[in-house]
Amino acid sequence: MGMEKKFAVGTFAIGAALLVSAIGAMQYHRTNQGAEITFSALLGNGDNWPSGGRDYSEQHFSPLTQINVDTISKLGLAWSLDLEGENSLAATPLAIDGVLYFSGSTATVYAVDALSGKILWKFDPESGRMDPERMRYTLPVNRGVSFANGKVFVGTLDGRLIALDAKTGRVNWDVLTIDKSSKRAITGAPRAYGNKVLIGNGGGDFGERGYITAYDTETGKQLWRFFVTPGSPEENAGDPVMEMAAKTWTGEYWKTGTGGTIWNAFTYDPELDRVYLGTGNSGPYNPAVRSPGGGDNLFLVSIVAVDAKTGKYIWHYQMNPREAWDYKATANIQLAELEIEGKRRKILMQAPTNGFFYVLDRETGKLLSAEKIGKVTWAERIDLNTGRPVEAPNIRYENGPVTVYPGPWGAHNWQPMSYNPVTGLVYIPYMQVGTRFWTDKDAPLGGLMIEPVIDGEGDGKGKLLAWDPVAQKARWSVDYDSMWNGGMLSTGGNLVFQGINDGTFNAFDAANGKKLWSFDAKLGIIAAPISYSVKGTQYVSILVGFGGATQMQSSFMKGGWKYNAQPRRLLTFKLGGAAKLPATAPRDTAVYALDDSKLAIDAAAAKRGEGLYGARTCMSCHGIGLKSMGSPGPDLRESGIALDRKAFTEFLRSGAMASKGMPAFPEITDRDAGDIYMYIRSGARDAVNRHESKDTKGAGKF
Repeated sequence: MGMEKKFAVGTFAIGAALLVSAIGAMQYHRTNQGAEITFSALLGNGDNWPSGGRDYSEQHFSPLTQINVDTISKLGLAWSLDLEGENSLAATPLAIDGVLYFSGSTATVYAVDALSGKILWKFDPESGRMDPERMRYTLPVNRGVSFANGKVFVGTLDGRLIALDAKTGRVNWDVLTIDKSSKRAITGAPRAYGNKVLIGNGGGDFGERGYITAYDTETGKQLWRFFVTPGSPEENAGDPVMEMAAKTWTGEYWKTGTGGTIWNAFTYDPELDRVYLGTGNSGPYNPAVRSPGGGDNLFLVSIVAVDAKTGKYIWHYQMNPREAWDYKATANIQLAELEIEGKRRKILMQAPTNGFFYVLDRETGKLLSAEKIGKVTWAERIDLNTGRPVEAPNIRYENGPVTVYPGPWGAHNWQPMSYNPVTGLVYIPYMQVGTRFWTDKDAPLGGLMIEPVIDGEGDGKGKLLAWDPVAQKARWSVDYDSMWNGGMLSTGGNLVFQGINDGTFNAFDAANGKKLWSFDAKLGIIAAPISYSVKGTQYVSILVGFGGATQMQSSFMKGGWKYNAQPRRLLTFKLGGAAKLPATAPRDTAVYALDDSKLAIDAAAAKRGEGLYGARTCMSCHGIGLKSMGSPGPDLRESGIALDRKAFTEFLRSGAMASKGMPAFPEITDRDAGDIYMYIRSGARDAVNRHESKDTKGAGKF
């Protein structure tokens, strides 16, 4: 197909989009009888969005064409819904027969009427109340729900998988998927197919051994579990896959920690009846600590194919042997059929954090192509004969500090990319930042120090990147001033939608990247939009709630969204929509530090507190160097609670705001709490002395 046809708009594009949807529905019906007919019927011609990526392919593509390049100028807000008490909103909603289902920042589940925006039911799993100490192992964020057989499934921060009645929100069953003594937590969306629902978890940063589990949708009974990394020799005995993986590890790795958690990427293939698992980073990060004698450390940063019925291993491909940089293959894995070198092939594709775009034969796991999507220095290229990267010198910092691109945040993170079968392009939320790595035996998480590097053109910024997966090159891009932006949606109307950090929701021509429409959402966006149809009208919906891992980039990202200053919302659009958003607090980069001028700063205590602030992972929510992005946690220099040492200590121990994601630290000593307090007070004093603090209005909200 020539380029002029590939990017055509109008009759060809609309017809192709509908054909793609119809073929997909027939495939699901043909290859999976029984319960899967329900899913096929739900897909229809694009009326519903019944799974995270709309269908099992995870393409984040809608074949609907009512909203298109010719009508986009008429798109307006149909309604908005304020979500009181929410913070970081990362979920991709589902749309099923006129009802939207989605999760909030702490896994609260909502069912909302798609025509009116009225809440039909709401379920709060009370993760913080159930296990307030577990909040320290994750960010208060949840990436969505799953649907099957009349049930909505959600994973909770405290490690439970819950099945809810889709009509009423009542609990059908509730199972604990983790060991309560572990440092695991759930932030990703489940995936359901047939009578099975899959869930993974996080915790790889803390060395937890990765796995994914399948449960029966009707009863919650565990059906199978696949471990990503090997356990002890006793645990591996008799399991040929784990015995094979263990040969790529050295030392007593099962005591040190392995990582490899599956917290976001798992894709079901109905044609081959397989599941493709995208595995996570190592833990500890430093390979000299976790596997001192060498080895590839399977199955870290890999795609692993398993049998969908049994969870049995089929094949694997590892992107980063002997992972050492917090790289992960947890971005969405997409399925498609592409013509490669004159042959039509069933493929999967992924843009993991390491900066390459991979295309694999999904029948065999063979690497077909891999190219850099941006600034990548850790490897020269991927050798297609061996499938292994051709690595740069000293990238595992064994001979001293090293700077590599991309850093742990990746060239692409969890925010979904979209593949449009009409244009043949993949739309990627790209970002660029380097990282300096060096070892320090006193550092947490395995003795490794990490420092962001912003010193080149494009560093600290992002793009909407349109990527040709066959030619393996960019076709066009749109530059952004900030790197942490929302996920993608492409449509049969030749449009690409994306919300970004600056608070705008935008639509672009899918063929050339020309901006055609923009809406002021009044708050940064990280979630991906969806499109669906109700009673013949096409809608687009998106959750607005900036946050997630933003704090880990707060030293160089564009801020301005204050904690609890802007309401979190669900926005829904249609052609001719005329609703308006009420006025909200604008973006504000000033620091409203609170300072007790009578307090003498103890420099030694403040220095100890800085170390504890990092070791206790406070920076994950409140920002590197106390510089908060406003979500999921406030700037502690502005906090009224952090102004009073006694109140601050009691607050840390109590878990009073665990329901909002603030952990409980009942074991913290008076001295440690005092040292962290002094670090905050020192930072606030510095802000005042440098005239960064404007005044105290708006401060003390936490």
